[in-house]
Order: sequence, then C-alpha cells, then structure tokens
Amino acid sequence: MIENLKTEISELRGQLMTHPIYVNINSIYNLKQFMESHVYAVWDFMSLVKKLQLDLTTTTLPWQPPDNNSAARLINEIVWGEETDLDKHGNSVSHFEMYLNAMKQIDADTRGIQKLLYQLREGNDIFDTIDQAELPAHVADFLNFTFRIIEEGKTHKIAAVFTFGREDLIPDMFISMIKRMNRENEHNFDKIIYYFERHIEVDGDSHGPMALDMIKNLCGADPHIWEEAISASKDALQKRIDLWDGINLQITQKKIF
Repeated sequence: MIENLKTEISELRGQLMTHPIYVNINSIYNLKQFMESHVYAVWDFMSLVKKLQLDLTTTTLPWQPPDNNSAARLINEIVWGEETDLDKHGNSVSHFEMYLNAMKQIDADTRGIQKLLYQLREGNDIFDTIDQAELPAHVADFLNFTFRIIEEGKTHKIAAVFTFGREDLIPDMFISMIKRMNRENEHNFDKIIYYFERHIEVDGDSHGPMALDMIKNLCGADPHIWEEAISASKDALQKRIDLWDGINLQITQKKIF
C-alpha cells in the first residue's frame, strides 16, 4: 500500500520538484523574501512532530507503556533529530532555530514569525493568531491547513502530512544556486546551505525511511485508513504548491505584503 500511496502523489511531488520558484530565487533579495515566508512552514512542521509524539508515546504521569512500541520508537528518534540536532559548530539546536539563525545571517526579517510566537506564548488561540497576524494569504492558508489536521486528531493523517510535506522536496539545483550566490556575493550564506543540506541528509538517511515505516505501521491493513492517508498526503502537497506559487508571485512581481 505504501507504494500505491507514492504512486498517487507522484504527480504533485513532481510539480514541486520542478516548480519555477527555484530558478527565480537568484538574488539575495529573492532569497530573503523566500525565507521570510518559508520560515512558517519550517516552524509548523515541528507542531506535526510534537503532535505525533503526544499521540504515539507516553507524555503523562504515571508513565504507561505506549500502545505501539514500534511507532513510539520511530517518532522519538525523529523528535530527537528535529528538535535537538547539531549545528555546524556542534551546538544543540532545533532545525527551526537553525533556520532562524540562517535568516539573521543574511538580514532576512524575522519579526513576523517572532511576533506570532510571542502571541502564542501569551496563550492566544492558534487560529485567532494566524488570522490576526496579517500574513500573506498563501502563508495563512498553509498554517491553517496544518493546524486543522492536528485539531482533527487522526494520527495516520498527521503522519502522512508530516512525511510528505518535508524539506526533501527542495531539489539539489536549488542548493547549488544558493552556493553560487554565496561565492559571488560578499554575504556569507553558509548557515542556510548547512540547514538545507543537513535537513535533506537526515531525511534521506534516516527520518524519511523511518516516517514511511511509521505510516505503514499506523495504517496497517485497513484500506479506509490508507485512503485517508493518501488524501491527506495529496492535500499537504497541494498546500505546499500553493505556498510556492504565492512566494513565487511575490518574488517575480516584487509584491510587498
């Protein structure tokens, strides 16, 4: 069934891998614009991770053995890598913080995401916060989709969105373009290059295969659950395409939100 899922989403995945946005991020200005919107997808990804940890492991006291030991092990290993990876200097840091540091290195604006996090720390509802944040529509729609999936609470659907909306959707040619800009400008882009290379490395070597195993484990032999996972995967990829379309429009039209 996992091969059937991959076949079902292959067209949407292909659209993402060949999206024109990668060619159009050809200057530091465009890279900043991209990162200022993409950072929200890097951030909300961690909420999918933590929701899976809540669903699949014991996070309350007194402790009880998890219902699904295999899935619990998988998500614990993924959380360990995503939330406490090592930066290029060997410091423990989440991938989100790694991304923020990369934004700061090239003077990209982090005020929007920082303001959103502040509002959430104050106890505000996530959907109200998104609505009031004056985000570009493509960013707000992406976030609303993520948190609606989380709110629905179907673990297999959350796992599907988590697995197929990952940063391994970033093609090698995009990283090559950033490396070229790094060589040709006085700015140092090494932190964002490290982020993308590290994220793709981890996804390919361990987290990606582990996530596929988790989906197979969660869906089992139930065709209805598999259909829901396929539908959620398609929706996640379409939302990523919509996000890329919106950012690409900003970049090509130099539209300021």
